[in-house]
Amino acid sequence: MFLHNKRLQYTVRVAEPNPGLANLLLEQFGGAQGELAAASRYFTQALAEDDPGRKDLLMDIATEELSHLEIVGSIIVMLNKGAKGRIAEGVEEEGELYRSLNGAGNDSHITSLLYGAGAPLTNSAGVPWTAAYIDTIGEPTADMRSNIAAEARAKIVYERLMNVTDDPGVKEALGFLMTREIAHQLSFEKALHSIQPNFPQGKLPGMQEFTQVYYNMSQGAESMRGPWNQGEEWEFVESPQPAVDGGDGLATVQLNADDEATLSAMKIRTASDATSDPVTGADLGSGMQPKPEI
Repeated sequence: MFLHNKRLQYTVRVAEPNPGLANLLLEQFGGAQGELAAASRYFTQALAEDDPGRKDLLMDIATEELSHLEIVGSIIVMLNKGAKGRIAEGVEEEGELYRSLNGAGNDSHITSLLYGAGAPLTNSAGVPWTAAYIDTIGEPTADMRSNIAAEARAKIVYERLMNVTDDPGVKEALGFLMTREIAHQLSFEKALHSIQPNFPQGKLPGMQEFTQVYYNMSQGAESMRGPWNQGEEWEFVESPQPAVDGGDGLATVQLNADDEATLSAMKIRTASDATSDPVTGADLGSGMQPKPEI
């Protein structure tokens, strides 16, 4: 059961309308790193979670993300308040109206026309929100890592949004949202490491002979070495050659006699004549005359 409180989780104070900033904020409303994507990700994970602690954690954070969606949406519509009235009532000449809407950096017809200066579920480029943003895979040791990364990406987007506004109220609200991304990362980190072991993800350990091998696959300049590819736990292969399993590196398949015969017949039927020099449509289109038959 969900209950809506008419008061926001954090007070929104917008100093003045700014349609351009409103357009940028859509990234956190209906974008890949936005609050709806986060709420949907954690809510669907919570529904499938069997561990009572993680289930409660995911549902709490999913619900808070909906609160954040409301905050972001409220900022967007406040920033668009002036434009909304001018669009709806046509109080200016059309040229002046266009300049007033776009002069603040709002180049999106999505916010200015299609949605009447509202808060659509799109990103800042007008691309509609999609469930494809949700990358849940149903394995908690993988999903928790994905959640940590999602919160980290959202924090960076909030930082960037804070850098493009000097509105103190908007910056303060964005700072709160950014800080909550940090808190959620900490919770997800604790939840991940409360599962022991949690690496590698899943049940299977992997093939031991390849687990701690580093292949130098980008050659040219001197290869950089660091804790990611050197030390006692790493085997560094300077010039990897096929095939690392000791085979010949070729793909093979075992066929029964009937399939082998059918495949051989197809090979004969579709064989290329390497000695031919056929006249093609491209040749004829370029004005080439057909070669005389001998």
